[in-house]
Amino acid sequence: MQPDDLSPWTHGHDFAGEFQAAEKNMRRVLWLTAAMMAFEIVAGLKFRSMALFADGCHMGTHVAAFAISAGAYWMSRRHANDERFTFGTGKIGVLGGYTSAIILGMVALYMLGESLLRLVHPQSIAFAEAIPIACLGLAVNVTSALMLGGGHHHHHDHGEGDTHHHHGGDDLNLRSAYVHVIADAATSVLAIAALTCGKLFGWSWLDPVCGLVGGMVIAQWAWSLIASTQTILLDCEPETCDLRAEIRKAFDGCNETRICDLHIWQVGVNRFSAIISIVTAQPEPPEFYKRLLAVHEELQHVTIEVNSSVPASEPRTASVP
Repeated sequence: MQPDDLSPWTHGHDFAGEFQAAEKNMRRVLWLTAAMMAFEIVAGLKFRSMALFADGCHMGTHVAAFAISAGAYWMSRRHANDERFTFGTGKIGVLGGYTSAIILGMVALYMLGESLLRLVHPQSIAFAEAIPIACLGLAVNVTSALMLGGGHHHHHDHGEGDTHHHHGGDDLNLRSAYVHVIADAATSVLAIAALTCGKLFGWSWLDPVCGLVGGMVIAQWAWSLIASTQTILLDCEPETCDLRAEIRKAFDGCNETRICDLHIWQVGVNRFSAIISIVTAQPEPPEFYKRLLAVHEELQHVTIEVNSSVPASEPRTASVP
């Protein structure tokens, strides 16, 4: 007889509700950044400041990146219960973060190229007019960073006194937006420094030099973010993930049980799936082995294959369907 209620054996993959506050703040930052972007680009062109213009262009690409991040949150919510997303929509945010990182890298290349051009062909700069606008841009960046709250999702603790488990718990969609904001803030600081020195000491060359420095720093940040996101998109365990070792430790000494095959992949922020194949002389039902991993709440979907090492002709203490 088939059971009517399957709820004890089923679970959902809807993790989108965890990030409603992040999505709301992302939209606020999007509109704030868009307004500042337009203002800085117009002012940079008018006052002939490469640092200010670059800051505005850089902020413009961040508007696109923030739109991608906000769209990723929206899509995650919209398709949260769509069965076509086998393990949920957690990777939509990761894909958004990866795309934002690509945009950030393109911004860095643009800044480097344009700054080199300005070193070869210097232009006069209206320092007095450009400095206040750069300061306003920095204020917008700081406000946006505070709205995004550091760009991190707290790691999960497995119990009292156990706070050292790291399983890739960052919201990479939010983190990518935060990196964009910090990159903008760094560009603004460099712009203010360059414009101030240019006004006080006549060091006009410092404006494109700061653009070069900012471009190199931002390129490094972009590469770091690309590396973090592509690891998850390719179903590769993050370097900070110690879940594999913890799973093996849980099975050590359990009825002469050995893990012969283990697959772990990340399906969302601090959300993992695992396929575990074991060999044992004393087979137990799969539920027995799943209880060994109950402390790991980040394991949202676990499939366990139990293989007996006892020859078929010999009696078994337990049988597994």
